[in-house]
Amino acid sequence: MDRRWRRARALGLAVAASATLAADAGPPIRAMLWISPQADPVAVLTTEPAECLRLPADPERAHAVEVGRAAFRTPTLLGGQAARARLTCESCHRAGRGNPDFQFPGASGPPGTADVTLSLFSSHRGNGVHDPRPIPDLTAPRAALKVPAADLPRFIRGLIVEEFDGPEPSAALLDALGAYVQALDPEACPHTLRSPVTLPAMMSDARRALAVARRELEAGDRATAVLMVASARAQLGLIDERYEGLKRERVRIRAADATLGAIQSAIRDRHPAASSRLDAWLTQTPDLEARLAAHEPRSLFNPARLSRAANARLPPKAS
Repeated sequence: MDRRWRRARALGLAVAASATLAADAGPPIRAMLWISPQADPVAVLTTEPAECLRLPADPERAHAVEVGRAAFRTPTLLGGQAARARLTCESCHRAGRGNPDFQFPGASGPPGTADVTLSLFSSHRGNGVHDPRPIPDLTAPRAALKVPAADLPRFIRGLIVEEFDGPEPSAALLDALGAYVQALDPEACPHTLRSPVTLPAMMSDARRALAVARRELEAGDRATAVLMVASARAQLGLIDERYEGLKRERVRIRAADATLGAIQSAIRDRHPAASSRLDAWLTQTPDLEARLAAHEPRSLFNPARLSRAANARLPPKAS
């Protein structure tokens, strides 16, 4: 896409910053705001890198990896301006990999870079200098990432609290995020290097997050359980924008999200029915997914429909 896409992206960023503007002025999928204008946004958003994840044999460590994986996929973890823009760790590190197409205006230089000392996101590390750096692939050998495994929790805390002004994570959550990064292994990469972005994959991520929430709730870690539900809700948000123009389906998605919001409140309030409500939601998701799947070809999961929707939002060509 040409300079019209740059103009549309700039307008979309303005929409993201101002709730008073019409929501449909931005791109159909918010992630288009931080895709390089040189990239094909449809190709980027209808496929994703393979996740090179090797779960530990120890069940406790495998559970920690799942906690970290879900946290990696929710804007709530980062907080501040990043959360308001709906950025997650996964936005820069798709499936734990790098992101050569990432180019956030003001925060990036060339595609695939980000300024980690940007005052927009951080009151701690903002240095007033535009110095973007390449986004690393987290599946790279630990030596290439230059962060020893023992230092990962401290390093990740710095990213969340100092780089993004996020809320202080618990020691257990930092350990889980470190466990997830350590479980990303280049030798675990599947033969297929990219896979399609689909409704079942997003629903699976939501269910995985809620299964972890259930266990955290049983263990008494309500804060982490709430974050895990937030991760599931983030997946529903990603699904919702793909069903643009399909009113009945969006009503179902938003009703499911509202139920999860009520479950979050129940967890915070120590309501005894929180666990059973989580179980009920998980029991009902196959029906929700089946109803949505029936209309997936008409949604923006379909590359042709996404292309038409994206082009419809572009400003007219200059005469």
